[in-house]
Amino acid sequence: MKLFKKILIANRGEIAIRVIRACHELGIETAVVYSDIDRDTLPVRIANEAVCIGPAPSAQSYLNIPAIISAAEITDAEAIHPGYGFLAENPQFVEACTASNITFIGPSAENIRLGGDKAKARKAMKKRGVPVVPGSDTAITDESEALNIAKQIGFPVIVKASAGGGGKGMRIVPEEQYLGKMFHMAQKEAFAAFGNGELYMEKYITDMRHIEVQILADNNGNMIHLGERDCSIQRRHQKLIEEAPFVLSTAKFRKKVGDAAIKAAKAVRYKNAGTVEFILDSNNDIYFMEINTRIQVEHPVTEMITDIDIIKEQIRLAAGLPLNIKQAEVKYSGHSIECRVNAEDPVSFVPSPGTVSLFIPPGGHGVRTDTAAFSGWKVPAHYDSLIAKVIVHGRDRQEAIMRMKRALSEFIIEGIKTTIPFYLDILDDPDFISGNINTRFLDTKKSASAGV
Repeated sequence: MKLFKKILIANRGEIAIRVIRACHELGIETAVVYSDIDRDTLPVRIANEAVCIGPAPSAQSYLNIPAIISAAEITDAEAIHPGYGFLAENPQFVEACTASNITFIGPSAENIRLGGDKAKARKAMKKRGVPVVPGSDTAITDESEALNIAKQIGFPVIVKASAGGGGKGMRIVPEEQYLGKMFHMAQKEAFAAFGNGELYMEKYITDMRHIEVQILADNNGNMIHLGERDCSIQRRHQKLIEEAPFVLSTAKFRKKVGDAAIKAAKAVRYKNAGTVEFILDSNNDIYFMEINTRIQVEHPVTEMITDIDIIKEQIRLAAGLPLNIKQAEVKYSGHSIECRVNAEDPVSFVPSPGTVSLFIPPGGHGVRTDTAAFSGWKVPAHYDSLIAKVIVHGRDRQEAIMRMKRALSEFIIEGIKTTIPFYLDILDDPDFISGNINTRFLDTKKSASAGV
């Protein structure tokens, strides 16, 4: 089998740039879609072709399936890469691609449906012996059922949207008296965000870490993992800083979590690239959380420690080529950290759209900046506020932290507010430096600073 001649990128911003670069290094021509407000962006400039698919609102452009399929057809693209967000985890989009004889660069529609239904995925994992957190085995639709399950597993519990992700439709319930209020809030938010109000419930594990494993799978059932990432620094369930490997990782732990990830992927006959996410408790026991059926924002930290281009592997696998890497051939080197730089106020996190009057990204040994921003670019208010990802690599975690501090300190962005000062504060925190972190890290710091 051969690689594609031309690929359409159905996304924008830094991930569109990332995919275009991988394609060009593989000798593949690119076409990119854009909304009218993104006409003068970097992806439009560096792709071989660009097609306007509608006005700024996502529903009329980047979520417009007929327009994107038409763009692929008029540019003679053989495949579509969805990036992350927008249509990346939409099974109807996968089916529309298939019906139009266009290859979707990602997992199957069946994989995406199961990955998107957290309750069903959890049930499938439990059946295959993948450890799961105690909780509901099916989706919960009413408060009385939720109360019965909560009493069985004990408070605190967490309710989550079955069809969701990104922290939407998710509420922690510390005690029984709060269940009704939290349940209905999560249900309402889940329906608004995903059109599905079904929830599921798990025992809430305090002081947990968020660990995820990058996997690659070909169409013949062969699978490998590329090690684990620690994504515990979060705000409102949104990842902010990611690291590879896990701070306290050992060869034994990597095998344990890697084997669990492969078992989870095989349980759903997974294809292409994906991420299996786990909860790690204070006893270092792991529990399945979900499968993300797309490329992750934080994939670069894995690339930095393995020297494997995950986007290129996605493209090869989608073309039907077999895995050309065996598990024993995956080697790990040093430590990598990623900080997501957003156009937001570093204290209130209120979005800060506007014109970037000056943009000079950091460089130097071991520093990578994934961005589509440039001096004179207008940050639109219509989309996610992510404007750059700074990724560093060091011989060890200490060097990686110092390198990130240096990189962020020399990053010049004028005209808008960014979260860079927020990250510099975290990088100086003694608990972060020592690796004493969990998903409540920022909440704990906020409470301490408030004198709680």
